[in-house]
Amino acid sequence: MATSATSLLLKGKDVVIYSKCLPIEHPSIFKDVTRGKTALYVCMSEEHLDKVGFKIATIMAYAEPSSITILTMDGSPHCTQLHTIAEQARRITGIDAKIVHLVVEKGALVEISSQAVYLSRHLSKIDALLRDYAKKSL
Repeated sequence: MATSATSLLLKGKDVVIYSKCLPIEHPSIFKDVTRGKTALYVCMSEEHLDKVGFKIATIMAYAEPSSITILTMDGSPHCTQLHTIAEQARRITGIDAKIVHLVVEKGALVEISSQAVYLSRHLSKIDALLRDYAKKSL
């Protein structure tokens, strides 16, 4: 994410922040999602969460993008961090930024709710949901 947060490429635009490996693993999905948008890549196994979160918060504050789409692989603990930190940046800045969460699972694009991203940080809440689900399934 080497682009300046004040860049005209970001100002008021639809921005996609994607996992660095995604265009290699799923080129057609990558092209479809990023078409007509400003695309920035990051590899969360190479960058610290705090650094990326600060950058996303700064982009929200100074570039005021129309939307931010987070596009990652599903099931990767590193990629999960990108979704989490985007939501955290929104909370910290108080900016009502539109964030879309997309993951690729077994070659399919899946939209994930902000609520699911929030829950992914709270294992006790996930466990309670699973227990309730198991009780109802009996």
